[in-house]
Amino acid sequence: MFLLIGSGIVLASVLGGYLLNGGHIYVLFQPFEFLIIAGAAAGAFVTSNRKPVLSAAVSAVLGLLKGERYNKAAYLELLSLLYSVFKLAKAKGALALEQHVEKPDESALFQRFPLFFANRHALVFLCDYLRLLTLGTDNHHEMETLMDEEIETRHEEHATVAHAIQQSADALPALGIVAAVLGVIHTMGSITEPPAVLGRLIGGALVGTFLGVLLSYGFVGPIAAAVKARAETEQRYYLCIKAAILAYMQGYAPSVAVEFARKALNTDVRPSFYEVEEAVENLPSAAT
Repeated sequence: MFLLIGSGIVLASVLGGYLLNGGHIYVLFQPFEFLIIAGAAAGAFVTSNRKPVLSAAVSAVLGLLKGERYNKAAYLELLSLLYSVFKLAKAKGALALEQHVEKPDESALFQRFPLFFANRHALVFLCDYLRLLTLGTDNHHEMETLMDEEIETRHEEHATVAHAIQQSADALPALGIVAAVLGVIHTMGSITEPPAVLGRLIGGALVGTFLGVLLSYGFVGPIAAAVKARAETEQRYYLCIKAAILAYMQGYAPSVAVEFARKALNTDVRPSFYEVEEAVENLPSAAT
């Protein structure tokens, strides 16, 4: 949503200012200049990145059209889920979690939390470490090291996508110059034409430079920054899960372990202590 709003503001500001200054919009319509710039940028992007990065980049950009996934409601649900999991393990032992972590798609426990249940990566992440608990893992230092490594690996994968998009943004001004130079070459081939024709050809060539700079700083660069920001919010979601599991492994009660996780959240999405307390109090009985 913000992608569309921001892009609309950029277009309205640039084109509006141009028109108010007496410019003619048809002069900016140079499809061949756009083809040179966008085509060259797309080709360079494909050449310089692996297939997983290409598909992840498409998914990341399309994801910007959707609302924030990791908002306050999502975290409140996550904290409620973690409380339910720890309460079940505390009451019936870690082995009581085995049926849920081995077949999470069939788990009545996880299905009670639809936002989390729909997040396949987070579901697998949680189940992997709960499985270690059911297998008797009790060294929280080793668990923390393992979780940090997985979280960092996933974050690096997202950072690679953002970096790839940013590289395209950095290349666009130069590709705009390429399009402009080609336009000048075409103009020089028509040097015998009247001044009016030459002026139109030169103006079309300069549009290439304009498009390269506008696409870079007005669209692709901000998209790269937005993809990076989304990756950082996702990393915080996993760090929240990590904080809760480590606290529980150290012997804290479910409510205290959840409080450790709550404190790991950014303030703009962090539920209050009383909101979490109310949410867990309204939970149905733990699944078995």
